[in-house]
Amino acid sequence: MKVFLGKDAEKFLKSLPLAKSFLMKNVKELTKIKRYPQVMKLISPQAIHKTDIGGIKTVNNQQEAQETFNNFMKIAKSKRMKLTGILIQEYVKGREFIIGIKKDPTFGHVIMFGVGGIFVESLKDVAFRICPIDENDAEGMISDLKNQWLIAGTRGQKPISVKILKQILVKASKLPQRYKRIEELDINPLIANGKEAKIVDVRILYA
Repeated sequence: MKVFLGKDAEKFLKSLPLAKSFLMKNVKELTKIKRYPQVMKLISPQAIHKTDIGGIKTVNNQQEAQETFNNFMKIAKSKRMKLTGILIQEYVKGREFIIGIKKDPTFGHVIMFGVGGIFVESLKDVAFRICPIDENDAEGMISDLKNQWLIAGTRGQKPISVKILKQILVKASKLPQRYKRIEELDINPLIANGKEAKIVDVRILYA
């Protein structure tokens, strides 16, 4: 069984909207950043849950980027991690969702959609369908969520683009047709707003 993370996993998702990013291994590469804010992530096979170890941070200028790079190096060293590099990723503003695919012994591949980010475990607000799905199925999954305020917006927040969410769900549900050996796929989070939705992290378990 192989595990694909980050940039390695993105090669499976070429049909889906990915946040722009590049992997740096040397502090001098910070000069490649032309605009802020950006998101910096510590990339290591041992850092599956980056937030748990302080391995993800939004930086607003060159000084913050430098400090974060040095801090990530200290974290990796103290935890004796095999460091792949530091990912620099475009900052995407919006609300967080999760898309998952799993190979079920009875139904085959099934797709999950729900509330993402740090609220996955606490809220457990998700919906399932058998792959592949169409836009009607996708709309049903979105409607099944209990926390509809994340879709419709609240307190002046604008609604999420349901049209874009449906398109992404349909495309994601077809991935097992192309890559039949996918055992598990976790897109978390997918960050969405009223104009776009982009994948900012992904993990794939491949047989």
